[in-house]
Amino acid sequence: MSYNTKNYTEQGGDKTVIGGTLEIKQGASVTGLPMLENQLESTATDVPGLLADFNALLTKLKAAGIMTADTP
Repeated sequence: MSYNTKNYTEQGGDKTVIGGTLEIKQGASVTGLPMLENQLESTATDVPGLLADFNALLTKLKAAGIMTADTP
């Protein structure tokens, strides 16, 4: 009889695979994720100003590795 598990750590501990659901309980913490530079709340009063604020947010998401960068 064999058994396959959805969640496991590979030999040596360098890689953990989550094939099921990862639940993070109240009060738990996660370390090592990329941190984003703070994005101030928009104070835009027109569309061009809002566009500039939104594009600044996209740039920060891409720089932190949370979003893939544009390809030329």
